[in-house]
Amino acid sequence: MPFDPTRVDCWIFDLDNTLYPSRVNLFSQIDVLMGRFIAELLGCDLDEARRVQKLYFHDHGTTLAGLMHYHAVNPREFLDYVHAVDMSVLADAPRLADRLMALPGRRLIFTNADATYAARALDALGIADCFEGVWDIHAMEYRPKPEMHAYAGLIAHFGIDPARAVFVEDTARNLPPAKAIGMQTVWIDMATEWGDRAKDDTAIDVQIDDMPTWLDAVAGELAQARRLG
Repeated sequence: MPFDPTRVDCWIFDLDNTLYPSRVNLFSQIDVLMGRFIAELLGCDLDEARRVQKLYFHDHGTTLAGLMHYHAVNPREFLDYVHAVDMSVLADAPRLADRLMALPGRRLIFTNADATYAARALDALGIADCFEGVWDIHAMEYRPKPEMHAYAGLIAHFGIDPARAVFVEDTARNLPPAKAIGMQTVWIDMATEWGDRAKDDTAIDVQIDDMPTWLDAVAGELAQARRLG
């Protein structure tokens, strides 16, 4: 079925490379810090650290999950280290803020990062007030998207009816669980290294490449529905 915004009363957004464009390359800073952390932990060079980093990300959903599984890494120590990034690369986004605030219903962040990092990013974008809450990696008990546990916890905590929700995400492999529980889904293709890995077209209702433009289109559909209703 085509995406129907009139069915939505809960708008769920991923954060990184979803609510800001991938060209700001915030992840490049995180990549460097992850590499340093792993190199220090394992006593290896940075090339080997990068190989381990990407292997764990691919096999476990996040690098952190792999580090916890194989090396009993303290998740808070790791996240504090790798999220010590310069947020000045993010620009204030008033157009995005206006479009988000115009959405009817609740708005939530669903991220494999932690809430402290998410708050800093949302503040830098000027959109912190647009969201009711954040479901982060700590809340997921370090079982990140695309593990179903993460989605079940989100739904239970916020009292979400999946049939009335939409999930917007740049990592395609994180959309099938949302689709399986009845959510509508939107894939924002940011042309990133991992964005289209394990992409399942049957789990994607809409594919976009620019968030404010899509939100403009949604606003138009909702306005038309009100006129006809």
